[in-house]
Amino acid sequence: MGLIPQTGQRKDARRMTSRERLLTAMSGGIPDRVPRDIAWGMTPMAYETFKANTGETDYMAYFKVDYRHVGMAPSKRKFDFTHYYEGRGLDLSKLRINDQGVGYMSSEQTSWHYTHLFSPLAGRHDLNSIVDFPIHDLSEPHRYAHLGQATEELHARGLGVAAPLATTLYETAWQLRGLDEFLTDMYENPEIIDCLLERLTLLRIRAAELHVGSGADVLMLGDDVATQKGMLMSPALWRRFFKPRMARIIDAAKAVRPGIHVFYHSDGDPTEIIPELLEIGVNVLNPIQPECMDPVAIKAKYGTRAALWGGIGIQHTLPFGSAEDVRAEVRERMATLGKGGGYICGPTHVIAPEVPWANMKALYDAIDEYGAY
Repeated sequence: MGLIPQTGQRKDARRMTSRERLLTAMSGGIPDRVPRDIAWGMTPMAYETFKANTGETDYMAYFKVDYRHVGMAPSKRKFDFTHYYEGRGLDLSKLRINDQGVGYMSSEQTSWHYTHLFSPLAGRHDLNSIVDFPIHDLSEPHRYAHLGQATEELHARGLGVAAPLATTLYETAWQLRGLDEFLTDMYENPEIIDCLLERLTLLRIRAAELHVGSGADVLMLGDDVATQKGMLMSPALWRRFFKPRMARIIDAAKAVRPGIHVFYHSDGDPTEIIPELLEIGVNVLNPIQPECMDPVAIKAKYGTRAALWGGIGIQHTLPFGSAEDVRAEVRERMATLGKGGGYICGPTHVIAPEVPWANMKALYDAIDEYGAY
């Protein structure tokens, strides 16, 4: 038994393509059925569970996710970041350094975001260190030359296309600087924060322009600026350092295509800044984490101004509930967040290692069962 739309809101009863379905929902309308997502994918252990139970390797296709990410190619320039970690008591033979210069170290029992992170700019307090730090730019044409063709091919298959620019400013910046020092610098050394954020903002503006110009359907922005008890920083600090820069990125994207959908992600409870996110052009809110937000209240207050994307918690029901518990949670989200349209259903974050196959399957079976209008 599916959702029942309000009379007269959707006259076209034909089956939509995935792209049409996604665009309709992001515009606040009623598609043929609720679009589906798998958030940021699967942790490696969950992926092994998926492969073992399906014999498949493409979970986006298997679970009929309505869009695909099309991102930038990696830079071909190679920077040696090793000297940023020398003299810090680290075993450099075990340190993995990504192309941004951030170091990672994990044990055999952990993977992906379950790692210890090391910041290359930690302990450096002079402004020149920030100015001189090598950040990959977009001056290499190969990084974006494929965007248009890749987007066209996915559109030809009826799929939506998302530009993955989440971890837009704050998360990238603190990983480079170090979390403690970044938060302290906002009070004691704001010039360091401004310098680092400005360099990242110019990069994100250019990336947004390229993605939107290539035909992406949704610009995915966001940073985890909240905890489960509220904002990680005061709204005043967010307004000082992040709001105007995020507005510039969105303005640049809308200058290329005024109707581009703008998605904003923050884990936790960023309720305090939702009105201001909408003010600067965000029209899709993610992930609506039910462990710390009231999805029904968010729908009631903002459902006419923004689409809601996510809503299925990954901390309780999905990993530790029964398959029927998962089905019940999906049914509840469809009846509330899905009412009247404007909803994309999916987990609020990656599928974690603890999630059993029965619950993965129950999630998407329930979206099939309860998601039709």
